[in-house]
Amino acid sequence: MKKIIIAIDGFSSCGKSTMAKDLAKEIGYIYIDSGAMYRAVTLYCLEHQLFDEKDQVKEEELKACMNDIHISFRLNPETQRPMTYLNGSNVEDRIRTMEVSSHVSPVAALGFVREALVRLQQEMGKEKGIVMDGRDIGTAVFPQAELKIFVTASPEIRAQRRYDELKAKGQEASFEDILYNVKERDRIDQTRAISPLRQAEDAILLDNSQLTIQEQKEWLKTQFLKATHA
Repeated sequence: MKKIIIAIDGFSSCGKSTMAKDLAKEIGYIYIDSGAMYRAVTLYCLEHQLFDEKDQVKEEELKACMNDIHISFRLNPETQRPMTYLNGSNVEDRIRTMEVSSHVSPVAALGFVREALVRLQQEMGKEKGIVMDGRDIGTAVFPQAELKIFVTASPEIRAQRRYDELKAKGQEASFEDILYNVKERDRIDQTRAISPLRQAEDAILLDNSQLTIQEQKEWLKTQFLKATHA
């Protein structure tokens, strides 16, 4: 069976990462979480005071630091899930906080940040056999991907999923704050000047608002088999 690139794009909190991880594990592909890479840069900004008092990114200072930001993924031997490392430290939990979620979109909108991370992502995909999820994988990172999925769900359903996820981790969460964050991220992601979030013309739309995890898995597996046997 030929190896392909699978690009899964879509709105925030649609469960893209979970579905991409599960699919990669099932078919023996490498999973790359592009969103985690932007979150890692955002965490670096928060830890190095690269946001001003108005929560604007100090762009010139961040640009000067980009060569000092090293992001990698390592498999957790117990869960077999990839963990995100920033400059050698495991930051998987720290990049999933609401603080990072509410700061990531302006960082991801910066051209020099996207250029640096897209180069890294393209390097990771040279050998194919990967599943990558994000906002612009099928449009900017791998426009040649053999299988492109675009995922959507209503803002309210996405906010509820995020709320449940944070509560399950024992973190304080407000549904209203999360819903506002989801809608604001949608707005920024869709209107940014560089690689805005949009469905690629050859992407297959998946609205998973009413789907169970199992139904979604079966649907994805079907799309994968169609793409590899085309």
